[in-house]
Amino acid sequence: MASYKDYMLFDKLPHTWCAGCGDGIVLQSIAAVFAEMGLDKHDIALVSGIGCFGRVDDYLDINCMHVTHGRALPAATGIALANPNLNVIVTMGDGDSVTIGGNHLIHCARRNINLTAIVANNYNYGQTGGQYSGTTPTGSITTTSPYGHIEKNFDICKLVEAAGATYVARATVYNPVQMRKLIRGGIEHKGFAIIECMVPCPTHYGRYNKQGEAANMMKLMNEQSVPAEKAKNMSPEELEGKIITGLIVKKERDDYYTEYKRIIDAQNIDK
Repeated sequence: MASYKDYMLFDKLPHTWCAGCGDGIVLQSIAAVFAEMGLDKHDIALVSGIGCFGRVDDYLDINCMHVTHGRALPAATGIALANPNLNVIVTMGDGDSVTIGGNHLIHCARRNINLTAIVANNYNYGQTGGQYSGTTPTGSITTTSPYGHIEKNFDICKLVEAAGATYVARATVYNPVQMRKLIRGGIEHKGFAIIECMVPCPTHYGRYNKQGEAANMMKLMNEQSVPAEKAKNMSPEELEGKIITGLIVKKERDDYYTEYKRIIDAQNIDK
């Protein structure tokens, strides 16, 4: 039986992430899902961008493509449309996906491109010094908001749901079993799937906001977590400051390639 180790490049370890960073948990979860599904390495195409979580491709023994900041999704779109038989995975951070690459994110969701986006959200630009990003909670201290962040942060799951994503989920690194289940569900889903993985950044965000060490940050995430089913019966006031976890959206709609192929076939256009 395959193991997550079969998809890893152990000669590239130790990784470059800070001690206590949750990105390693997400990385292992991705490799574990590949093993659970028994995926052929040649049938996987992973695209990563810039940032802490953009380093994922350094440690996986599969087909990987490393692109510029915020541009992982358009590159992955090209791969998914050129070869619809591939399992296309996109790994991004909150800065890469929704701040720099937010425009690509919403259009990828509305087009329902058949790929799986895995976003590691640590509430800041961890790799470049702890600046605020589009997901930094209001009032948070960062290197670029030393007196408290005044902007309203994006809720990634709500954003992509509104844009038309057909599979939306969220998990924290406190619960890697749930994370693996949701990632697998995203890969098996036909259409645009996104799994937001909440990860601690003790070096910057946690330190500036006095959340303690990584273990304390993970415990805090767990205390803030509310299952998606329970959240449906809670008021906006009750959900303030909470992290809704689990499967949030799952609906069936033809993915972009299937819709386009149907139009071409119906008009008898020479491919």
